[in-house]
Amino acid sequence: DDNNTDDNNTDDNNTDDADHSMDVIQEVHDVLDQIRAFTDGVRSGSIRGSTGKRLRNIVSVGIGGSYLGPEFLHESLKTEPEGIQAALGYSLRFLSNVDPVDVERTCADLDPEETLIVIVSKTFTTAETMLNARTMRQWLWDFMGNDKEVVRKHVVACASVSSIDKVADFGIDTENYFFRFWDWVGGRYSVCSAAGAVPISLLYGYDLFEKFLQGANS
Repeated sequence: DDNNTDDNNTDDNNTDDADHSMDVIQEVHDVLDQIRAFTDGVRSGSIRGSTGKRLRNIVSVGIGGSYLGPEFLHESLKTEPEGIQAALGYSLRFLSNVDPVDVERTCADLDPEETLIVIVSKTFTTAETMLNARTMRQWLWDFMGNDKEVVRKHVVACASVSSIDKVADFGIDTENYFFRFWDWVGGRYSVCSAAGAVPISLLYGYDLFEKFLQGANS
């Protein structure tokens, strides 16, 4: 009888693990669907900036795993024929250095009305990232006025689910402009999460990013 009880407990545990795995897979696909809808909307022009202009410039703000993987992928795709074609009319820049000169170089020839800032920070407390995020927010305000709608239309966040309050406090629309990933996503894998999906899909389109995911899966 004791053995039977142990076997039953094991079966229950296996069922719980399977249910949890299915929940996680569904959550991941829910976020990917959200990213597809958003990035398709930006690229089609149905989602625009606060002044009605199309969003053509993407600045991804992050350090370490929040920036290296996506930048490497960008470096690979930008010389591929499919990538070259998909990126026509758009630009993507990465801001990871807190040096004011680097910020100046990043923004120098960009039109704020056509720029979307992507803040990538799991905790939304990373000192360097948040310093640059506040600098970029001020840059938007300097050109378009200190209006909460400017932030809601020009700044998106890729962060952990547990950081949603901090994302909201920054002024970001957590309903439509917040793309979550999870504490179990290690930095070296974050390129496959929202951290990579959002900037890469904005520049190259979600279909090309999906091909990358399929390659990673294989």
